[in-house]
Amino acid sequence: MAAAKDPMKTVETMTADAQKTLTANIEKASKSFEDVAAFGQETVDAMIKAQNLTAKAVEEINAEVIAFSKKTLEETVAHAKDLASAQTVTDFIEKQAGFAKTALDSMVKQSTKMNEMMMAAAKDAMAPVTARMNAAADMMKSHTA
Repeated sequence: MAAAKDPMKTVETMTADAQKTLTANIEKASKSFEDVAAFGQETVDAMIKAQNLTAKAVEEINAEVIAFSKKTLEETVAHAKDLASAQTVTDFIEKQAGFAKTALDSMVKQSTKMNEMMMAAAKDAMAPVTARMNAAADMMKSHTA
């Protein structure tokens, strides 16, 4: 009878070990699914943040364009009035040359400012996306290790 108990005990031990292994694997798979779901949600959150940052930057850039356009229009109207007051052709040419130089300088400064605003906007908007890409790379490394 002792011999009959040993095979039964072996089967019980094997069954218990198999159940432990299966439970551990199910828990591991469940944890992996939870990690993937959390990662997906964090990625969606990062995309929303990037979109919000982009929308804010577009508003700021639009406000800058409107302000510059208004300023340019006001300066052009003032210049036209100034040109109308010219008494001689030489005076007219000097006023026009001065305005042209001022307008060109203003456009160069504004172009530089707009470029800086756009570069900053792109950098800010890409930061959350870049962070998620780095997190994805880290996750891949940790799962392959």
